[in-house]
Amino acid sequence: MRLLVRTTNAVVLNYALAVLARCGFAPVVLDHHASLVDGSIGIVPRRIMIEDEDERPARRALEEAGLAHELVAGKDAGS
Repeated sequence: MRLLVRTTNAVVLNYALAVLARCGFAPVVLDHHASLVDGSIGIVPRRIMIEDEDERPARRALEEAGLAHELVAGKDAGS
């Protein structure tokens, strides 16, 4: 699995998930429950993960949706 987005912003998270689902991808959200435990103060970022083979087209879909600035790049994108 590859990391696409790491965010504490619920709007960005939900928009990115909607874009990926609309394009036929099956993203996985990690740390969702941990972020709920922090009392909704936003200190634990949630991560959107995607299958290795879907990484490039999923990144392209998020870029086209205006979320390029939210994508995790470089060595941080590894699983």
